[in-house]
Amino acid sequence: MRWLFWTSDNDKDECKCNSKPSSNSDEKPSTLLKATKDWNALSNATNWSHFVEPSNLIPTILLTSGILFAVRIHRRYLRRIPEAPNISPSYLRQRSILGKVTSVGDGDNFRIYHTPGGMLAGWGWLRKVPTSKKELKNNTIHIRIAGVDAPELAHFGRPAQPFGEEAHKWLTNRLTGRRIRAYVYRPDQYNRIVATVYAYRFLFFPQDIGLQMLREGLATVYEAKSGAEFGGPEQEKKYRNAEALAKKKGKGLWKTKGSNNWESPREFKSRMNAMDQGKDSSA
Repeated sequence: MRWLFWTSDNDKDECKCNSKPSSNSDEKPSTLLKATKDWNALSNATNWSHFVEPSNLIPTILLTSGILFAVRIHRRYLRRIPEAPNISPSYLRQRSILGKVTSVGDGDNFRIYHTPGGMLAGWGWLRKVPTSKKELKNNTIHIRIAGVDAPELAHFGRPAQPFGEEAHKWLTNRLTGRRIRAYVYRPDQYNRIVATVYAYRFLFFPQDIGLQMLREGLATVYEAKSGAEFGGPEQEKKYRNAEALAKKKGKGLWKTKGSNNWESPREFKSRMNAMDQGKDSSA
C-alpha cells in the first residue's frame, strides 16, 4: 500500500542499494578471519623443528660469530687512519701506529702513511704505499717526536739554527721510506700527534729515534713550561741521561756550548718569537 502518491518503484531500488554495504561489511570480517585461519594453517603445516637442530643451529651461530669477529678486528686493528686529527682518543696512551715514513719536515717531525697490520696485512708485497703527492695529500699522519727538541731549519723568514741542517739530514737518512711504530700520546697545537718513535733497522731490533738523536747531540731534551711529553718518568730519565752524556762528550750541538752565542732550540725559538712580537708592535 502506497502512503504517498510520490512514492515510486525507484525508491524501492534505492532502498535495496542502500542495504548492500551492510552485506559487504559483513564479508570483510569473514575474509580476514579466513586469511588468519589460512596463515595459522600454513604455520602449523611448516616444520620449524629443523631450524633448531644442532646440525643447522651450530653452523649458523659460528658463521654469525665469525662475521662479527671479523668486523671487530677490522675496526680495531686494520682500519687505516688518514690523518692525525682522525686518531681516536681511545688510541692515546693505549695503542701504537705502524706506518711508512713519506717525508721529513725538520729535525723532530715527519709524516707517515698508516699501514695497519703491516706485512701480515699485505703492506709491502700485496698492497703498496702511494708515492705521488696527489695520492698522499690528506692521507698522511704528521708526527712530532716526543721528549726532544731539534735545532730549527730556516723557515717563515727566520734564519736556520746551527746544527739544524745536520739534524734534518740525520733524521731524513734514518727514516725516509722506513717502517716505524709510533706510541701516540696526544695532539699538539699544530695538529701533529706527539709520539715516541721506533724505527726498524732490522726486523726485530727497533731503535728509539728520539733517544738516538740525544745520544748524537742532534737534539736536546724538550723543555717547556707546559706540554712536555716523554711517555712516562722512566722514559724522561733515560732521555736526560742520554743528553747529559752527549753534553759531556761534546757531541753535535754541544761542541760550541761554551761560546757566548750558543742557544738551545728552546732559547732560539723564544728569541725568534720575541723578535717577531717586536716587529708586530712597531709596525
